[in-house]
Amino acid sequence: MSQAANSITLLDPDLIDFPDTANALKDPDGLLAVGGDLTPEWLLAAYRRGIFPWFSDDQPILWWSPSPRCIVRPQALSLSRSLRKVIRQGRYQVTFDRAFEAVMEGCAAPRANQPGTWITADMCDAYTTMHRLGHAHSVETWLDGKLVGGLYGLAVGRMFYGESMFHRATDASKVAFAHLVRQLAVWGCELIDCQVSNPHLLSLGAEEISRTEFEEALRVEIEKPGFPEPWPPTPSPGLFDGT
Repeated sequence: MSQAANSITLLDPDLIDFPDTANALKDPDGLLAVGGDLTPEWLLAAYRRGIFPWFSDDQPILWWSPSPRCIVRPQALSLSRSLRKVIRQGRYQVTFDRAFEAVMEGCAAPRANQPGTWITADMCDAYTTMHRLGHAHSVETWLDGKLVGGLYGLAVGRMFYGESMFHRATDASKVAFAHLVRQLAVWGCELIDCQVSNPHLLSLGAEEISRTEFEEALRVEIEKPGFPEPWPPTPSPGLFDGT
């Protein structure tokens, strides 16, 4: 590993090693290192440190550790009245790990006001491999048998790292998110990493904490026993009883 200008580290692809996250740039926020690889070994090493890849097709692999960090606390999350109403109506069916690649494709599809996507073909291949190994998971939302929304992410210990979500029908991604959060709460998850905040995440109850606070919690959560493997095909019954 060699140190480049402006504290950006150039990673040796043959040596899995990341710099101290305190070296991450403030502008752009959290950029830490360049290079490495997207193998399961590299990805697991990164996520255990709170580091994640984020880059476009015309860029090398870029690794990030932003501060503040956007997170959700499953045990404390309160769903909005409107979202609870949508869930009670029962229009949508929710599954786990039924269509991982299709969810990634949905998340990678072009969006309004976004000229490209960071979910490149290499990223799709890498996270699909992680899914086959049991590290990556998806939540799907279905309407009349068609996939209309969902999200995917990684799990290490009792930590879940949310990567991306999409919807093709109103509230479909919110329904997937709500089921994920409630299920992870049942399994004893204390923290979901949402990486960088945006209005959509904040509307779902996400909050921002410092990198230091995030990493302190991360060190505890990744050492706890992991979630059930394999994940059940559908969420536990009664997740929304009384809501």
